[in-house]
Amino acid sequence: MEEQLYYKDALKLAQKDYRACISKGISPCLPVLDDFVSASNVANAVDLGVVQIPADMIVGTKTRGRMNAFSTSFMPLLEDGTEFADKWKRLCNAHLTEGIRDPIKAYEYMNRYYVEEGNKRVSVLKFFDALTIPGHVIRIMPEGSGEEVELYNEFVDFYKYSKVNFIEFSKKGSYLELQKLLGKEAGEDWSDDDRSEFTGTYYYFKKAYIASGGDKLQSTVGDAMLSYIKVYGYPELSNTDTADIKKNLSKMWEEVKLQEADEPIELSAEPGEEVKQSVISKMLSVTVPAPKRMKVAFVHDGSPEKSGWIHDHEKGRNYVQRVFEDKIETIAYNNAMNSALDNNPQEVIQQAIDEGAKIVFTTSPRLTQASLRAAIDNPDIIIMNCSLNKSHRYIRSYYTRMYEAKFILGALAGSLTESGNLGYVCDYPIYGQIAGINAFALGAQMANPRAKVYLEWSSILGAKEAAKKLAERRIHYISSQDTARFRDDDRESFGLSYVRDDQRELLANPVWKWGVYYEEILRRVFNKTMQAEYEKSNKALNYYWGMSAGVVDIGYSLTLGRASRRFAEFLQESITRNVCTPFLTPIYTQSGDVIGKGQKSLSLDQIISMDYLVENVVGSIPQYDELSPMGKATVDTAGVESAQSTAVPADDEDRKDGEKK
Repeated sequence: MEEQLYYKDALKLAQKDYRACISKGISPCLPVLDDFVSASNVANAVDLGVVQIPADMIVGTKTRGRMNAFSTSFMPLLEDGTEFADKWKRLCNAHLTEGIRDPIKAYEYMNRYYVEEGNKRVSVLKFFDALTIPGHVIRIMPEGSGEEVELYNEFVDFYKYSKVNFIEFSKKGSYLELQKLLGKEAGEDWSDDDRSEFTGTYYYFKKAYIASGGDKLQSTVGDAMLSYIKVYGYPELSNTDTADIKKNLSKMWEEVKLQEADEPIELSAEPGEEVKQSVISKMLSVTVPAPKRMKVAFVHDGSPEKSGWIHDHEKGRNYVQRVFEDKIETIAYNNAMNSALDNNPQEVIQQAIDEGAKIVFTTSPRLTQASLRAAIDNPDIIIMNCSLNKSHRYIRSYYTRMYEAKFILGALAGSLTESGNLGYVCDYPIYGQIAGINAFALGAQMANPRAKVYLEWSSILGAKEAAKKLAERRIHYISSQDTARFRDDDRESFGLSYVRDDQRELLANPVWKWGVYYEEILRRVFNKTMQAEYEKSNKALNYYWGMSAGVVDIGYSLTLGRASRRFAEFLQESITRNVCTPFLTPIYTQSGDVIGKGQKSLSLDQIISMDYLVENVVGSIPQYDELSPMGKATVDTAGVESAQSTAVPADDEDRKDGEKK
């Protein structure tokens, strides 16, 4: 009989599993849920009804009754001729003739399934490589806390609206990121068609991923799929066959491997010294051809006529053109994301490359995905994206430590205010911006222990309305956006200003010295240091330079008092020499948490990933659905995990008028 042969094959697989476990010194038996989950936990379980259970996630039994009858892969361990073997064969015959229809009963704990009824059904179906097995599932929620539990809770939230249980990630925030990459709002329910299409796409991808060697990596299939979607987009993935997915994976394999790293990002805090290359590495490294004039492209999401940010980058482009004269030719590509002009950012970047650019700077976080796709398709081109905290292997990001300037402006404002009330207008809750808010507040607190910083968001209200709300509180010292608006009607919303009635006087403003930044980067390209850094590291490279590198400065108004300017310049010199640090522990947050112990500086990683506000900030980090469409688009590519802090109420006494310069 056919099922007799199948049982013998299954038994051989079980014995092989058993021997392998013994040789490794691990238990050869199935794990038992009752051994590590308390009865009280089981009593508070949630009934999910009948669902399709991913077969590879069924890992154990509920009770100890059958733990010794199966190997760890659920293959049968009991000898042929036993009653157990006869039942297994009958189930095998039923599967081959009419299919096994009755659902098993299982408990789900931390996205793994433990069988209470139907162990032999699981064994037979796993032997025939079933992808899913129908089962009545009871979910047991874990006790305690920790990163693993937090990640599982994110999965539980994702399951509520997707009913997808087969994809898992190793990093927090990934489920929400997937939801957004699929074009859905946070918490938006999936239709049956959505689920069906995604299921097919996932298993096609999984097949290609395993065939490419993904089973040898520590990261999950979900991690790799998320990386793939970031490069190629979900619509393209859902219409790509396994062979093409494999081909694309081979081009972006370093990006996939990066997902298994606990710390995938390597931060460069200073330009540093030239990195020497060995003879072999020079032969193997990605090199940039050196024609008489190297073409350098700057790709902007908008236009310099409408954006102060882009206007500043254009000043930087013109600066390096003057510095290097005949060595480079720079060209700007504007409006790469202008839908009214039917511009596709990926096509704009590719146009720059096709027209001879060997180095491409993309100046907005919104251009990250297009930059990554272009870099993978054009491995001989250096592509750099102006953003922060991006874990991408094929592009490098660059940004400035603007929080250093914000700390000085906060100290300056704190020294000038009489009421202790200061204002801060921020644009988007993205990496780097939360650090700017906190640095300003800590600087103000250092100069004035009574200082409170009232926070408003231009991405919710608009810049003018945000400033108006602060004015209604009779706050006169306000820090607004970092980038200078160059049109006369926009000058009021920039830098640290003294505001009273309809009068606004700029006192000091942060300066982004993009020209100096681009000059240093290009020098490192010319002497091959950039290429050597890439080869030396196996991580994503982020350049995060500040005052010590000369890429951040402060401009002071002539009307600022001499003593105030000396105070600010003293702090600036101290930060430039790395004598003073804005973030010295312990740091006290709004929620009462204490960050760090003793007099120590926060690491750059801790500064970049801030998702909290310090104790003297009055306001909160906005929720995603509060943001404007532009705010949502920016947060989708560069946003921190939204942390809705409890706003600190303003006391009536804090509304006093009486500020004087």
